[in-house]
Order: sequence, then structure tokens, then C-alpha cells
Amino acid sequence: MQYASRQLPTIDAMSDGQAIVRDARPNDATACAAIYAPYVTDTAATFELEPPTAERMAERMAAAARTHAWLVLEHDGRVVGYAYGGPFASRPAYRWACEVSVYLEVGLRRLGGGRALYEVLLPRLASRGFRTVAAGMTLPNDASVGLHRAMGFEPVGTYRRIGWKLGAWHDVAWAQRSIATDGARPSQPSEPS
Repeated sequence: MQYASRQLPTIDAMSDGQAIVRDARPNDATACAAIYAPYVTDTAATFELEPPTAERMAERMAAAARTHAWLVLEHDGRVVGYAYGGPFASRPAYRWACEVSVYLEVGLRRLGGGRALYEVLLPRLASRGFRTVAAGMTLPNDASVGLHRAMGFEPVGTYRRIGWKLGAWHDVAWAQRSIATDGARPSQPSEPS
């Protein structure tokens, strides 16, 4: 299903195309794995040490789609980014909270793709009964901090020297945003239809 079709001027300036945000499909796993791999191998943005295969990425995508959501940003018919929601924590009281992440092809950060993905993902999660989204960002990461601030996330704390990768300790900042429209007693989050 296609959720948003809009011009992203900064992305479009590269090739005069149109970007759409849509549900991920199983055949998007190869592109999602390729987008994610440089973050794993070359940065501390994720604490994974080995890039997942396309098969493993397909499993992750299917699991997220079953309970939350996994969306891709397609530009000129090519997947150039993705965003997803997943469980925040395993304890039952957290079941209305999600952790969200967004990854864009190298070179496409700060061009509107992350915002386009979140503008579809966050309402989708809210429609399923989730009330709060949280995002962790390895520091420094000005692009991610800026995106989350622009999307209304508020800083809630920083874990200092929490992860060791690429020969150094790294801090992880957390931010959260309410996606609930009221303070009513929550109903159980719903499965995707």
C-alpha cells in the first residue's frame, strides 16, 4: 500500500523523480540490507557488528510489519531509505510504547527522506494503539538529533559510554514523543489489518 506521494525538493533535485513512502515488501530486503550495511561496518550509529544478510533483514521486516510497521522510501523506483517501529521493551506495561528507527542511503541524509518516512510511520503506529515512540541515537549524530527534534521528539536522557565499537566508547541519547491524541485509558495495540 502506498501512503504518501510527494515531491521532496532536495531529493528530487538529484534526478527529477518522485518519492513515495509505502509498506515494505519481501523483495525490499536486499535494498534495506544494503542501506543498513555501511552503518554497521563504518559507523557507531548501530551497535551491530556484522551486517545482516538480506534473508535476515526480510525476517526483521516481517516481524516488525506483523506487530508495528516497516516502511520504505522509494525514489525513482528504487528503495533509498526505511523506517520501522518495534517493541520498546519486553515487559507488559511497555506494550503501548515503540522504539523507532530510520535509515537512509549514504549521501541522502538531511534531504527530507527521514521526515517523509516518520510522517507516515508515526500516525500509522498511533492508529494501531501505540501512544509513545522512543528513539536512541549514538552520539555524536547531528543529523539524527536534528531529525528527531524537528519531528517533535524531546530528549529524555543519555546513557554515557554505554557501547564499545570501532575502538571507542559511545554515548546513546534517547528521545521520545507522544503520538496519542488523548490521555484516555489505552486499549490493546492492534495487529495490522
